[in-house]
Amino acid sequence: MYLLWPLLFLHVSAARLNLFDDGLKQAKQEGRVRLVGDQPSSGRVEIYHDGQWGTVCDDDWDMAEAQVVCRQLGFPGAKLFTLGGRYGEGSGKIWLDDMKCQGSESSLSECSFKGWGVTDCSHKEDAGVVCETGTNITSNRQFSVDNSLGLSDDLGLLFDSGDGCDFRIKVKDDSEESELTFCVHRMILMFYPELNITDNSRNLTVDVSQTCHPHVSAFLRYLYTRKIDVSVTSAQCLHQLAFTFGVKKLMEDVGRAFTLLIPEDNTFQTQVSMFEYGVRTGDLVLQENVLQYLSWNCEFLISSPVWSSVSFHMMDALLQRSDLVVKDEAFLLEALERWIQDKGDELSSDQQASLLNHIRFLLIPVDRLYEMQFSSSVLRRNHEKLYLTGLLRGFQFNALPFSKIRNNTISEYLPRIYTGDEWSVIFNATTVKNSRYEYRNGYNIDYNYNRGYGQNNRMQSFSTPAHPSALYREQKVFWQAQVILSRQECSNYGISCYSFPVARIIASGNQNMYTSIIRYSNRLILTCKNENNVFQVQDFKNSMAVIPNNSSMGLPNPCPDDYSFRFVVRPEYI
Repeated sequence: MYLLWPLLFLHVSAARLNLFDDGLKQAKQEGRVRLVGDQPSSGRVEIYHDGQWGTVCDDDWDMAEAQVVCRQLGFPGAKLFTLGGRYGEGSGKIWLDDMKCQGSESSLSECSFKGWGVTDCSHKEDAGVVCETGTNITSNRQFSVDNSLGLSDDLGLLFDSGDGCDFRIKVKDDSEESELTFCVHRMILMFYPELNITDNSRNLTVDVSQTCHPHVSAFLRYLYTRKIDVSVTSAQCLHQLAFTFGVKKLMEDVGRAFTLLIPEDNTFQTQVSMFEYGVRTGDLVLQENVLQYLSWNCEFLISSPVWSSVSFHMMDALLQRSDLVVKDEAFLLEALERWIQDKGDELSSDQQASLLNHIRFLLIPVDRLYEMQFSSSVLRRNHEKLYLTGLLRGFQFNALPFSKIRNNTISEYLPRIYTGDEWSVIFNATTVKNSRYEYRNGYNIDYNYNRGYGQNNRMQSFSTPAHPSALYREQKVFWQAQVILSRQECSNYGISCYSFPVARIIASGNQNMYTSIIRYSNRLILTCKNENNVFQVQDFKNSMAVIPNNSSMGLPNPCPDDYSFRFVVRPEYI
């Protein structure tokens, strides 16, 4: 499942020159690429440099280079790379030759090549690509934004008719191959001070990615009416247009639509692009929403092809979080080492070291720490002193009482959400879907419960170590986890429940022996069974976790009738 997430680059120019900072005022974006062919998703690759477009020689051209080009253009990835001028011979400069991309670069010009214009090729060797179109959007949920204050309908009719318009907005594609013109009213635009429209202004030229051309009219109409319908297919264009024109309220409103997009793409291409877009636009809420989703789905992200393309600043932000859902800390370290190896020379030594500092060596099991002493990983070779310091702190944590190690930072001994078998239990069956119950006289009547079956697959007993430290690892705490579907069940257990389903985890045995040293901040993970999509991580309060519905979730539930429950035990030193 792919979502089209165009990487939008907009530039506005007119009589006034101060709408954007100098970095966004370039007549053309240096290093920008385009495809020349019959379809927008395939064609001869051309790149903009030194004021003109030029082609790329097909020497050493393969899928790594094609992936970079397609992602730079906003497509999910590449299907094919083409050689030998399949899409016709270009003219003018051949800018690039002997390309050597890792496949994770954000633009083609970041890859290694001979030098601008240094080539021994002819245009018979012009390279091309076929990109994945990514148009298989599984949902077109829509909501209305209404910030109108009055006369909204009348102003909308004024925009539609164009009567008395006195200001022209010309919308051009960056490649200058498509153009739209709108006649609007200067008085309306003057309500938006970021545009710097004056009484003498007569026109405005806007360079907009052709992908967004269908949405420009609706956006301009919003400037009149303060009302607009937003769908997952239009949200990114409307948000970028609002950012460009400085319409902050619309940015905030459209931003809510992004939360609908986040769970939609199991390839993680969309989420990674959304984060980078949030960084470019300074949208901290969008960045946090994406990071939270990727943290919950970190295991799946690590196993996906997108993992190697994650940027340094995204990796840095992820590794600082305690809500990462991963098998264990050693698994995370191994994934980081693979990522650094894939990045190669893209990362500086200081960047590698800063990421290694985010690994919580204290929470790696002592037997794994012992094995890691003999590791020959890239991280170990490049940062042996830092690596060995982490191992030493890990051994100290496992051998010394907590009172002796308080000089460590809090995050070092704060666990993430570890899903290894020794810390969690999962209910594979979605009992909400399989159980029959109805509301009668103030009670949910559970037919499966009355018949004496159906409850066992909603209750499991298991044990965990009291704490990851070797001091307490052999001490066991026994747990009972269950999912409760009806008020009748709650009554039978002598507890009060006000909504269903509800999860419960209770400890027995030796837990009370450690209450002055250890507390348990347990979590409930809800995962779509068929798509491996974590859509909610819930805290337990007084051993209970109410499973929220869509209206109370930060992200929508993509599988309301087909999800599993994972109970995770999280011991923390007090």
